[in-house]
Amino acid sequence: MRRILSVLLLAALLTGLLAACGGEEETPTPQPVSVESGLPSAALEIAAARGLTPDDINAALKTYVPSGKWDDYYLFASGGHSGNLIVIGVPSMRILKNIAVFTPEAWQGYGIGDLGTEAILDAGNVGDVKIRMGDAHHPALSETNGDYDGQWVFINDKASARVAVIDLRDFRTKQIVKDPNVISNHGSTMVTPNTDYIIQGTQYATPLGWEYAPISEYKEKYRGVITLWKFDREQGRIIPEESFSIEVPPYWQDLCDAGKLDSDGWGFCNSFNTEMATGGNMEGNPQFEAGVSQRDMDYLHIFNWKKAAEVVEAGKYEEINGMRVIRMPTAVEEGILYFAPEPKSPHGVDVTPDGKYMVVAGKLDPHVTIYSFAKIQQAIADKNWTLDEFGIPVLDFDAVMMAQVELGLGPLHTQFDADGNAYTSLFLDSALAKWTLGGDDPAGYQLLEKTPVQYNIGHIAAAEGDTVSPDGQYLVALNKWAVDRFLPVGPLLPQNEQLIDLTTSPVKVIYDMPMGIGEPHYAQMIKADKLKPINVYPEVGWDAIAWEKSEHATMSGEESIERDGNNVTIYSTSIRSHLTPDRVELKKGDHVVWHITNIETAHDAVHGFQLGGQNVSLSIEPGATVSFEFDANADGSYAYYCTEFCSALHLEMMGYMLVEP
Repeated sequence: MRRILSVLLLAALLTGLLAACGGEEETPTPQPVSVESGLPSAALEIAAARGLTPDDINAALKTYVPSGKWDDYYLFASGGHSGNLIVIGVPSMRILKNIAVFTPEAWQGYGIGDLGTEAILDAGNVGDVKIRMGDAHHPALSETNGDYDGQWVFINDKASARVAVIDLRDFRTKQIVKDPNVISNHGSTMVTPNTDYIIQGTQYATPLGWEYAPISEYKEKYRGVITLWKFDREQGRIIPEESFSIEVPPYWQDLCDAGKLDSDGWGFCNSFNTEMATGGNMEGNPQFEAGVSQRDMDYLHIFNWKKAAEVVEAGKYEEINGMRVIRMPTAVEEGILYFAPEPKSPHGVDVTPDGKYMVVAGKLDPHVTIYSFAKIQQAIADKNWTLDEFGIPVLDFDAVMMAQVELGLGPLHTQFDADGNAYTSLFLDSALAKWTLGGDDPAGYQLLEKTPVQYNIGHIAAAEGDTVSPDGQYLVALNKWAVDRFLPVGPLLPQNEQLIDLTTSPVKVIYDMPMGIGEPHYAQMIKADKLKPINVYPEVGWDAIAWEKSEHATMSGEESIERDGNNVTIYSTSIRSHLTPDRVELKKGDHVVWHITNIETAHDAVHGFQLGGQNVSLSIEPGATVSFEFDANADGSYAYYCTEFCSALHLEMMGYMLVEP
């Protein structure tokens, strides 16, 4: 009760300060606490010393979430070259978790001894090379009927053309798949409206399978693909054998988006480098940034993925490195693939909530260009096209373009609110542009306002902003520079995530959040009540990856150490505050397989496990069974212990592993 009264008092005092400082009047809120004398002198001194303005106080109230209260939204932001996925509460902007995805992580026991997570990472290896990093770019929440459903989230690794599946029941990575034909992807992950497929677009062209070919044969042998990864909801897994790719020219594909409602069944990917520049600055050729920016137009890729799936089922594909690939001549013949000119070097392509329009942001053009899906379909029906040098139909620009809106310098990415407005990030202007969607009236597309951000904004994420029903409450700007915004931490600075309130006019930045974990590229924001994460696993002895009872589950009293020659299998349990067995005796040269079951069923009774000298770090959540293996190649005396502070006697929760010479 005292805490509630304190919060109410603070709200009343701050309301008084707003009035005293000449702030905008707000609708009075009934105050159960009477403050007759206004703001206490101590609070006034704090406000004056910190130079707080009424806007500062208002922003603080809007973003403050008291201890024990929950945020309204989850923000899933990519971790860039940290290889992870960052979970943030909105509006508090508190980091809730860094989900380990492409990079081993000790606290979560991911890829550091745990056989299950080691296998997930190994599935993403490139040939014989163990890949233990990633450049995580674009998360995508699973959808049902075009709305986020809070069940799964996917993310790509640009560096090695991989896609990961994360289960939002326990916020853990469950699968990584590798595209066998390309070495980098950028236009991913984006999902179709019912998460039938996860879209992946190539970035840098290579020969399919990234085999060697001289750069002089670039046009003839280098290619990109648009891959449709089939997702099975019941299994919660991508099914590679039911997936397929569409071959595209060696233009560099950028971001993609799936159609929805009117445009359901179609997909859209930007591209750049229609010049097919190949570099060679040491030989006197133009730098890539100049070489790929010579033409005024690049190509929007327009593809009918539903028709493509039918074509694959009819057997009209070529299997390349185990992936079914629709070659370009087949894609053209079957009416699957079309292009439309788009202003040079575009980055984002974003489908409006009604699915009727595609918004393209050209980095080197001050406009956003809006394409009409109806016009695209009409141009296809009329065969209003020319052919590119690979024989792909290029639709007439004027026939498919609805409008252009001049916003500013460096447009990148667009999101939407619930009131028919769009928001576009302006990288060079360091600003967010708000503009109106005009439907079929070109004159209805108008710039409304521009809000400065700090600095060099990249992607943006609005609440439910990629769905058929955006929320219109908040937007997060993912800014690439922080410079002077936070305490200095050396040359490598954090990114700056700025929370923007969309309910005001003009919209306002209300929070700066340093991101010193990785480089967020893209994010999605979902209503918190759509997620139903578990507290403990369904049964004691649960395999979190297979999502079923583990065959190695061990209950209290079933612990054992079993020897078969030099093969030793250990079945152990953990519970506050002891591990059983707490002494393991081995012989040098033994091969050891060790299973640990956390028999706790209490919420948050997580038991970490580390074994010194063996590079093993596990996280064993309540009810989970985790396994690891190693060869006892070095004799000695080793300690193993619980790493989580699970009780007052956590230091005593340990054991000895003795390896006899």
